[in-house]
Amino acid sequence: MIELRDVKNLLRDSLQLGSRADALSTDTRLLGALPEFDSMAVVAIIGLMEERFDITTVGTLADFIKSKTSN
Repeated sequence: MIELRDVKNLLRDSLQLGSRADALSTDTRLLGALPEFDSMAVVAIIGLMEERFDITTVGTLADFIKSKTSN
């Protein structure tokens, strides 16, 4: 299961946030709140998602989203 700290680490690494990543919360908006989160960062984050979370196909992305939205 992907934890908040895993996402913070991914953002820390891909956006080079350093210790600023520690202040991120579940309510932190990506667009607008993080100036580093631009179109190039999206590409980097997708690459890290493939590498770290094994989200490599449309199907694995759909499965991940389904697991998060199904109750």
